[in-house]
Formats: sequence, structure tokens, C-alpha cells
Amino acid sequence: MARVDPASAVLTDPSVPETKRFCANCERPVGRSRGDTPGRTEGFCPRCGSRFSFTPKLVRGELVGGQYEVLGPIAHGGLGWLYLAVDRNVNDRWVVLKGLLNTADPDAMAAAVAERRFLAQVEHPNIVKIFNFVEHAGADGIPVGYIVMEYVGGTSLKQVLRRHRESAGAYLPPAQAIAYVLEMLPALGYLHSLGLAYCDFKPDNVMQSDEQLELIDLGAVIAMDDQDSPIYGTAGYQAPEIAETGPTVASEVYTVGRTLAVLMLAVPERDGHFAELPDSASEPVLAQHDSLYRFLLRATDADPGARFASMEEMADQLTGVLRTVLSVQDDVPHPGLSVNFGPPRGVFGAGNPAPAKPSAADASVRLDPRDIVAALPVPLVDPADTGAALLATTSGTSPAELEPAFAAGLRAVVTGAAESVEIPLRLIRAALETGDAADAQRRIEELAATLGEDWRLTWYRGLARLLVGEFDSAAVEFEVVYAALPGEAAPQLALAVAAELSGGLPGADPEVESARAARYYDMVWRTDRSFVSAAFGLARLRRTAGDRAGAVAVLDQVDPGSARHTDAAITAVEILLAGRNPADISEELLREGGSRIERLVIESKYRAAQVRRGVLDAALDWLAIGRTAASAEPLLGRDLDLAGVRSGLENCYRDLARDAGDLWGRIELVDHANRIRPRTVL
Repeated sequence: MARVDPASAVLTDPSVPETKRFCANCERPVGRSRGDTPGRTEGFCPRCGSRFSFTPKLVRGELVGGQYEVLGPIAHGGLGWLYLAVDRNVNDRWVVLKGLLNTADPDAMAAAVAERRFLAQVEHPNIVKIFNFVEHAGADGIPVGYIVMEYVGGTSLKQVLRRHRESAGAYLPPAQAIAYVLEMLPALGYLHSLGLAYCDFKPDNVMQSDEQLELIDLGAVIAMDDQDSPIYGTAGYQAPEIAETGPTVASEVYTVGRTLAVLMLAVPERDGHFAELPDSASEPVLAQHDSLYRFLLRATDADPGARFASMEEMADQLTGVLRTVLSVQDDVPHPGLSVNFGPPRGVFGAGNPAPAKPSAADASVRLDPRDIVAALPVPLVDPADTGAALLATTSGTSPAELEPAFAAGLRAVVTGAAESVEIPLRLIRAALETGDAADAQRRIEELAATLGEDWRLTWYRGLARLLVGEFDSAAVEFEVVYAALPGEAAPQLALAVAAELSGGLPGADPEVESARAARYYDMVWRTDRSFVSAAFGLARLRRTAGDRAGAVAVLDQVDPGSARHTDAAITAVEILLAGRNPADISEELLREGGSRIERLVIESKYRAAQVRRGVLDAALDWLAIGRTAASAEPLLGRDLDLAGVRSGLENCYRDLARDAGDLWGRIELVDHANRIRPRTVL
């Protein structure tokens, strides 16, 4: 954003809109029009009698503090007018003077003094700098305090939004709005580290100049432990509980969530203030970006305890949300490391395409919950936990193997150290990985009694539900984790497979659950191609829905460097040809399947024979209905006619027989080879 010429920022007709004129004492509207008579900018509140004034106190050329020459007002805020001035004592440096909107308000005067004190200790690249504090007597002889701040020559996010709406007829793109908010979260976190709350985060108070964003108004900053000072903020952004709790990190999180929503959504207004957020049913942006919707829901939750615990946690999750948004916007994956989960430990559902005639119960047959639990990522160990070092040096897979080692190791921990949470979590994981869901559930409830609600326990509870076939209940648990961690791929993937499996339960609607599963598989795969299970899951569901082309397209996206690339390519060929009516098969389709197989390096001769047989079987069915090849080009090294295809199938069956696991199986395969071979005349 280009820097703004300071002189052009001066208002030609400085005034406070009537809709923003309120009594500083009783907060009732003042200075409003009556009929054709405009509202007064100065006077007394008709309700409580307090004096109000909304006119600028400084005029062009006036010298403040014997040092700052005023050029004129440039903006107004909740507490005061902002004036552009030139510092005649420091190389004619441009500065901003911030005075009081209502000099008769003692609370506003106190807030101005507090702002000076807070700004003096704040030093952050994304927060406006304070240079000085001076007093200047007004026309009535009453001294007024002015904070002298650096001039930030840019454009506020409110102006950025307004201009975008005027030019594009829409709110800011989600990625741009998220980027703005992410840029400011460290500044808010910095204030919190000093024990300060910003209180009034909104688009008006963030200025962009060049590629730099800055908080430009710290008039509402207050110490979080301040029980006496008045709390300032803006209705529509301010947390509803702040009057009872005072400023907290949770109330700050709320203002950030509301600001993000206002930048990119049509948030309805009530009584001149922003009201409740729209839902995904009425807002296309939220319908398109589910993780973004979940983020806003948590950030603005009515329960302060349910919101993000810090700006750092908020930034971590919002970064993950940004990756999913960009992946949809650019149609390019945007993977990133998680601070909560490790990478996927394996792939489930690989090489299991949907059958030719799929049914609702098929998914539960093809997917083994134990494989799912073994493949899904696991929560990372907290390095600050007292048991972290012990976990790093202990081997074992079952609780029976781990518990003695943990007991011995814990005896060596210094007396008085905090009790480890990671060790009981590791035992829960061990029980799940050995398939003992009952033991895992028992351990979860025991730890919950001391730890309380924790997303890691909810995660493991969902895995335990998967193991016992309670897929709908598992989906509910994963929904909770996803709501808490909307920027993470792991709960999205777990939710997808739980929904897919739920479609086979009695009373479930397979179409609804499949659509839900496909949505999350697609979200994960678009964002991060290391979650190959999502590709196989999405392909399964598309095949079941009859979208063979869509299923093959997603499998073709599996990276050639992936250990599962060959499985994906083989599955794609099976989806192309398996179960098709011969009349629906074309020569081009057969040759595509054959060329796909020829490009693969399949180390197992048995597996290679299986795959080749699938293509040749489809070719034989195609020839059997009277079709003939238009091209003399061979298919898998054989002529595309009855003799060539039968000869190829004979070789496939004999190759399969050589690697068969038992004698009778080998005999049966040889019999198949003899029956399928082309007739010859001696």
C-alpha cells in the first residue's frame, strides 16, 4: 500500500457523524438532528446534563507545546481527535497529536494519561511509537493533554475494505483478510506479555503503509489486572463478558475474530453496531471454507473458556486455515508442519477401490479400524512435560511393556516435579495400537478426572470408538477436536474416515455421510499431499458415486516419489475398467489402462500378473460382444484380438500359479490357464 502524502491526509471538513455522538457519562445519544435542524456539536446531555463537545480544538498554524505546528485534524476516534503536525525542533518531522474528543470527561482524561504511560514502555515494529506528551491550553483556558506519536502514512484496513468494496463489489478475499490478521497477532501477543490488553482491535485501528501494518491507536489499552479504570472498546467487536471479567486474553481473541469476520463477510448490523456472525448456510465464503468457519466459531464463542488460549495458539491455527484457503484459491497444495500432531504414520485404504456394485456396508468391510488407528497422526509430546525425556528413551509397544519402564524411570525424577501427563497419554496410545479399546477408554477416563477436558483425550476417545465400531460416536469426538483445532489436517482426516464408515451403520444416510466424508478428504488432500490416505478415501467415494474419472484424477495426483504411487496407479486402472458393462468400454479406454500398466515398475510378479489380468479380462469381454480393434497396436504386448488376449490371460494365470500359496490354489489357476488359452491345431 503506497504511503500517503501527509498534507493530503488533513480533513477539509472535520466532523463527528451524528450516529457516533454519545454522552461520555451516560452513553445516551447526543447531538442528533431533529427534523430539518442538524444536531449540535457542543452542548449538554439532555439526560444527565454532562457537557459534550465534538469539535476540533486545534486550528491550522497553532503551535502546541512550543514545538508542534498544527496542520489540521486527520481523523477522530473514540477518545480524541488526531491532528497532523510538524515537529519544528526535530527536522520538521511529521507527527500526530492525539487530543481528547470530550475534555469534560474525567475518564477520558485518565485514559489519555494511561495511554501515555503504556506507550512509553511499548516497543514493537507493529505498534505506533510515542515521542512525547504535551499540554496546551484551549480557547477556554483549560489545558488539554496531547500525545505526540509517529505519523504512519498509510491506509487503515477500514479504508482498504471500503475501497475494495467500491471497486470489486465484494469484501476482502479470505486469504488477504487472514494475512492482515496474522500480521497483527504478534503485536497483540507482545502487549499481553506486558500484562496489557489492547481492548479495541478493529479495522479502523490498523494502518497499512508500504508492506507494514501498525496498530495506530492505543487509547483503550489497559492493564489486565486493572480493576478500577474504565474499559473502552467498540460495540460489535467487544467481547460480551468484558463488563464482568474485565479485559482478558479471551476478550482479546474475541475482538480479533470479529475483526476478521468484518473484513471478509457481510456481518449484519443492529442499532448501528455489528451483530451476530452469519452462518455457513447464508454466507458462501464460510460454506466454501469450512475450517475458516470453525476458526471464527471458536474465536467468538460465547464461552470465554472455549476460545483460543493465546495469540500464539490463534496464529498457529489461523496459519493452518490459511493453507486450506490458499489451496482452494490457487488449486495448489500448501502443506506445513503442525505444532500439535506428527506426520501421518501410514496409509489406510490403499489398494481398496470401491467394488463394481458398491453397497452402503462395503466401506466397513474394506477399511480395518486397526489400520486406521495405526496410520493416523498422533499428538506431539510436550517437551516441557516431566516425562518427555523418559518417553524419548523408552521402547515398547504395549502397556504391559511400557508401564514397568515408566515406573522405574519416574522414580528417578526429582521429588516435587510436576506429575507427567505425557506418560499416561502414551499408555493410552499403546492400548489403542494393540487393539485394546476397553483398556484405552479406562485410562482416558482416569486421566480426564485429573486433567479435565483436553483435546488429546478427545482424540484418543475417538480412536477408541473407531476400534469398537462406534463410527458415528467417533465422528462426534473428532468434530470436537476439529472445532478446537480448525487449522489441523489430522482431525479433518479422522472425521472423514469416521463419516465414511458411519454411512454403513443401520439407520444412517449413506449419501449424506459420504458427501460429508468426501468434503473432508478433499480438504485434506488439496492442502497436503503427504496425507495419501485422503486420496484413496476420496477416490473410493467418487467411485462409489459413479464418478470414475474423478476417482482416477485424484489418484493421479499421488506424487511419483510416494511409496504408495504404484498402489495409486494400479487402483486407478482397476477403477477405470473393473465392473464396467462391456458395451461401455471403448478401445481408447482399454489402451489407456494398458499404457498405464506398462509405465509402472511392479516388483511383485504375482501382483503384476493380477493387474495385467484385470485389463485383459476387460478386453476379452469387449471382444466377446463383437467389437474389433481399429488399431494394430498391441495391448500389453499382445494383439488386441481373441487369440492375443486369450494368450495373454493364459500367461497371467500361469504366473499367478507359480506364486500361489497352496497346491490346490495352484491347480485351480492352471486349470483357468488351460480353459482360457486359445485353441491350437497340432
